Amino acid sequence: MVPERGPDAPVPARPTPPATPLAPATPAATPSAAPPGRGLGTFDELIAEAEAVPVDGWDFSWLDGRATEERPAWGYARSMGERMARATAALDLQTGGGETLAAVPRRPPLTVATESWPPHVARATALLHPLGAAVVAVPDESALPFADGAFDLVVSRHPVTVRWAEITRVLRPGGTYFSQEVGPASVFELVEFFLGPRSEEERSGRDPDRAARAAASAGLRVVDLRTAALRTEFHDIGAVVYFLRKVIWMVPDFTVERYRGRLAELHRRIEADGPFVATTTRFLIEAVKPEPADLPDLVDLPGPSDLP
Repeated sequence: MVPERGPDAPVPARPTPPATPLAPATPAATPSAAPPGRGLGTFDELIAEAEAVPVDGWDFSWLDGRATEERPAWGYARSMGERMARATAALDLQTGGGETLAAVPRRPPLTVATESWPPHVARATALLHPLGAAVVAVPDESALPFADGAFDLVVSRHPVTVRWAEITRVLRPGGTYFSQEVGPASVFELVEFFLGPRSEEERSGRDPDRAARAAASAGLRVVDLRTAALRTEFHDIGAVVYFLRKVIWMVPDFTVERYRGRLAELHRRIEADGPFVATTTRFLIEAVKPEPADLPDLVDLPGPSDLP
């Protein structure tokens, strides 16, 4: 399996968890009938291997052949690249290590990325500066340090927080915000295996309809809103340990020692029944800042269910 660094690569996440757990994508591939990770070693060997491998950065290639995730049909990175090619000034919010932006074939003359976590700032700088893109360290909750109307395209993949008023402010009239977000209860089968049932409030977080209403309240016109439920498979217990070590807010207090009993139970289940299956949720949202002549139309914005 090729790590997800092509048309639909993952956007890095931050070490500070949002209100509800998020899960960045594990490497994507068509789910297989036979779990390739089985038989790689004993429980102790798989655990030791997964504990030893570094989890810095946002490269999931270690999971090649050990975990798979379907990709949304809309192909966010490809669609983002198409919009980048038409833009004159673009902003990538919460770029992580800059991998998705770096993969864009043609970036606009002015391309800027923001990131909050210092290790990712350094990685993104090293990757994007040679490509002509500037990287600015900005806390996720802070105002954006850019002038009003500075960009005709703002993008973000799997943002931790979305500052809709700031996005509207830095967009030019007629400009577009284009984002893929983690949806509600993403990979909660795995979360709940370790933590038990989550509250309805947690399960309903990251709601796409709520995002569309927030965009409209900030003065944007939502022109596209799509959702996807995607099959995710973990083929061996080492893949689970690696994933939980890397995606630290899924099970915030995760350590192998703390959850060794549950890990052993899950290992036996995978060995007996095949891969552990979970559902990853994603939604795509695209919103446009109206031209001044269009502003009266915002009085009666359609709800997300009315969108094309």
